[in-house]
Amino acid sequence: MDRFAAAFRSGRPALVAFVTGGDPSPAATPAILDALVAGGADVIELGLPFTDPMADGPAIQRANLRALAAGTTTADIFRLAAGFRARHPDTALVLMGYANPMLRRGPDWFAQACAEAGVDGVICVDVPGEEDGALGVALRAAGVAVIRLATPTTDAARLPAVLRGAGGFLYYVSVAGITGSQQATATSIAAKVTELKAATDLPVAVGFGIRTPDQAAAVAAHADGVVVGSAIIDLVAQAHDEGRDPAPAVAAFTRSLKDAVLAQEPAA
Repeated sequence: MDRFAAAFRSGRPALVAFVTGGDPSPAATPAILDALVAGGADVIELGLPFTDPMADGPAIQRANLRALAAGTTTADIFRLAAGFRARHPDTALVLMGYANPMLRRGPDWFAQACAEAGVDGVICVDVPGEEDGALGVALRAAGVAVIRLATPTTDAARLPAVLRGAGGFLYYVSVAGITGSQQATATSIAAKVTELKAATDLPVAVGFGIRTPDQAAAVAAHADGVVVGSAIIDLVAQAHDEGRDPAPAVAAFTRSLKDAVLAQEPAA
């Protein structure tokens, strides 16, 4: 089934939710993933922990360190993905991370592991389209979408290279900075989304710097999807520090985001 088509179905914006796999531990992650689904997330991005998450801000950097300190491995991430797929056969699942964990055993191994675990798509932050002669080829051959990133500095000359071989949806990084940082203006987001949608039939989801329901609603008025990560990670971290189960807070916050997103008119 095409879970991305279901997630980005015409008539309403999708909510894309990110968490780091293994944060605060591999054992705690399934309940957090289930809470995202219970809260109404349409697409789940599961982060592969990495020692040097250079595109991420402090919240997700700390989440990566917590996950690694808990002993999380790439094999654990695939077990989490397979378990998620068994519990949630209809929800799109994306692995997001960096090239090192994805390529360490070779692109074919990684692509096959994604397919076997029921992963729908992969976002590799530090492999641009122009240099994607291995991982993207292997993923597409295994039936796994290669989800590309566009940024405010992606101009018309470079956009075809970004879109070549892309699938699932296009992730628009709305700020020239790290995750969880400042938010772009609604005007700049609207203009860029219009530009991107003129160049591709893929849905356009907007992320980076979106932390509140009001911010999510403002973006949803222009985009096909809204991506929220650092704010969810902060809830997980707070619950962990206080010795609480993070799942209830994650589910409630995700529901508040989803309600705000659905209150908006669909993107043109």
